Amino acid sequence: MLSRHVTKDISAYCHGELSTKDSKQFAEHVISCARCRTKFEEVKLGIKLAEQLPQLSAPEHLWRDLQPLLAKETPHITRINLRNRRNLRIQLAAAAAFLLIASVGGLWLFNRPPSTSRPSWQVTRLDGTPTIGSEGISNNGQLAVGEWLETDGSSRAQIAVGTIGKVDIDENTRVRLLETHATEHRLELARGKMSARIWAPPRLFFVDTPSAVAADLGCAYTLEVDDHGSSLLRVTSGWVALQLKDRESIVPAGAACETRPGIGPGTPYFEDSPASFREALKKVDFDNDSTALSLLLDQARPRDTLTLWHLLARVNGEDRVRVYEKMAAFAPPPAGVTREGVLQLDQKMLESWRHALESTWMPGGVKGKKWF
Repeated sequence: MLSRHVTKDISAYCHGELSTKDSKQFAEHVISCARCRTKFEEVKLGIKLAEQLPQLSAPEHLWRDLQPLLAKETPHITRINLRNRRNLRIQLAAAAAFLLIASVGGLWLFNRPPSTSRPSWQVTRLDGTPTIGSEGISNNGQLAVGEWLETDGSSRAQIAVGTIGKVDIDENTRVRLLETHATEHRLELARGKMSARIWAPPRLFFVDTPSAVAADLGCAYTLEVDDHGSSLLRVTSGWVALQLKDRESIVPAGAACETRPGIGPGTPYFEDSPASFREALKKVDFDNDSTALSLLLDQARPRDTLTLWHLLARVNGEDRVRVYEKMAAFAPPPAGVTREGVLQLDQKMLESWRHALESTWMPGGVKGKKWF
């Protein structure tokens, strides 16, 4: 991992100009460095805003007005460097000329005709004959924005997500590239199974499913969608957020989370939890079976505060009190977090308690990153 700050590489990373190795090192540093992560988010926001600017046409008279000035001042630019900028007036004039050039160049960029080619990702055949549209892939292919990649029962493929990761596409899977640009890369998984390995700062890579959106937080995971639109997320390293409107589940390594159309993400659970615990959770999440909550609380272990923390906002009244008391018995709230505040779903208190619990959720007791 890089020890130096990487702010000077942010633009190159956002525009895909770094090598795969350098991109991975950049992402690993940004995930762990608050200073560079803050700067990255600022640049990403700036790029998003710039992408929303309207296209403008430069006035026809601009070049007529600019050409005499350029003809007069440009010859002096070299002499400014050679004479060590002895003449401040010439220096300022040259700077003004360059600013005008930059302005015209910017206007031209906004007004230039759009490229006839769509952004695309490279696809490599792993087995059988995957298809892009109606064309089979014999070795490598290009998946353009808007196109579908499909595999049958005997074919598999791998997608290179720019320079930030790879996605393996299993048999009987259908995925589409929705968009790819400096601030967002997005796939749609309509059915089947994919495995993603992403080395990128948080919330740069997304996967849409019929029942939730998976937002990468620097991780590796598998995501499956069945014929009914339900999905199962399993995280093998890092963290993933599953979202639908105002409902979100944060899933760490070793945990899983199911989703349902019309409901969104359920509550995350660790895969080594008892089967009876997982069955009770499914009833609480998707069947509104409040009686199952008692079994779930009886089966809960200290590490299952991951599940209990998410349930606080998903149950009401006396059930919320019972969840709080079970959590508090495993791990008392930290300083500044009160029973009353938690039961009223005070967001700052909930976040503070979550951060205090993260060391029990991560493998080996490694504390999670506070960037989601």
